[in-house]
Amino acid sequence: MVGTECFSTPTVMNSTCGAGNVTNIAGLNSYVTGSPLSALVILFMSDLADKVAAKGGYRVVCPDVFNGDPFDRNNTTRPVAVWLKDHAPEKGFETVKPVIEALKKEGATAIGAAGFCWGARTVTDLGKAKSIQVSVLLHPTYVKVDDVRGVKVPIALLVGQNDSVTPPKLMEQFKQVLDAKPEMVGMSWN
Repeated sequence: MVGTECFSTPTVMNSTCGAGNVTNIAGLNSYVTGSPLSALVILFMSDLADKVAAKGGYRVVCPDVFNGDPFDRNNTTRPVAVWLKDHAPEKGFETVKPVIEALKKEGATAIGAAGFCWGARTVTDLGKAKSIQVSVLLHPTYVKVDDVRGVKVPIALLVGQNDSVTPPKLMEQFKQVLDAKPEMVGMSWN
């Protein structure tokens, strides 16, 4: 299930929309902003890349995981269930993995990832594989308790109190999983 708020502002792959530029990384168009010399990289599954780069001096990469085909809620002939057949959340990991490998070859020494909605599942899978050093999930859609249980890197779960997709009951289950893993740095807010 996806909240209607997820489609209010789809990611735009356009260099004129911010301080960065669109570049091809491992065959995937990616919006890149921040210092190209930074060895600290944030992989961002959202349209807030410029704000994050400006605040921390990081290089922020926002790959186009939908290959130019974001969900369009105005397209009544292609509802979200149909669109998801082409863009299943579990495919995100394999889509982004070459980007991470390319960033490491370019000198990235630490990669954190933040995923909103659909992107939270990708970030969870990256954390399970230890492909990143830290994960942040915001409004985590398509993420189950067992997914959080499998994450092997520090994780933060950030959810609004009125999030219809990740209600307080589910957040409590996530929190119990994190509390049971004392070796993990985990936190959750809602």
